Amino acid sequence: MSAKERILAKLGRSLAGTTPIADDYDQALVTTPWTYAPEQRIPRLRELLEAVHGETHLTTTDGWPARVVDALSARGIDELLISPDTPHGQQFAAHIAAIGKSVRLKSYDRPVEAWKDELFFGTPASLTGTLGGISATGSLILWPTTAEPRLMSLVPPLHIALLKASEVYDNLYSVLQAQSWAEGLPTNALLVSGPSKTADIQQTLAYGAHGPKELIVLILEDA
Repeated sequence: MSAKERILAKLGRSLAGTTPIADDYDQALVTTPWTYAPEQRIPRLRELLEAVHGETHLTTTDGWPARVVDALSARGIDELLISPDTPHGQQFAAHIAAIGKSVRLKSYDRPVEAWKDELFFGTPASLTGTLGGISATGSLILWPTTAEPRLMSLVPPLHIALLKASEVYDNLYSVLQAQSWAEGLPTNALLVSGPSKTADIQQTLAYGAHGPKELIVLILEDA
């Protein structure tokens, strides 16, 4: 018998003769105070994101690539990390080819050890999708995949995230239920509520110390 099996057997024996406590979990406690009218969800999400230096824009499934180009041009950025294996990555690459814009597109197509210096010191911006948004906390939900690894949203100084308006939920509980998270959780799920910030040093608020200095959220209204 392994150590794990011995521990589990001991725990099982310790429950002999006990009566399970009834599950009286009250769903309303974590949903009712954080439920909004459908027309209030996106305005609240934007308000909370912008309150912590996030930038939000309403756009469309056809118009968002132009918004990305504008954001990069305004900052003098001519490189963008995308995933060519995602529909939005392919859409943006096609847009750049169509307008003839000089933007170098990079992809996360190697182990991080093979291009760590370039990723951390030579990649100014990235574009990723999201799994949804949460109105109650002004958060984006990121579910890293092999196509869009976690470091895509955590390392570049500028992170541009695409959020479908139809995937903005009232609260985290609603997300767990609507997307059936109990059937299979990812290695990690990220809740992003603004750019990276810290006040560890002399209690002075600084942005970008542990992640992106800027966060731009493009909300696709006809998604």
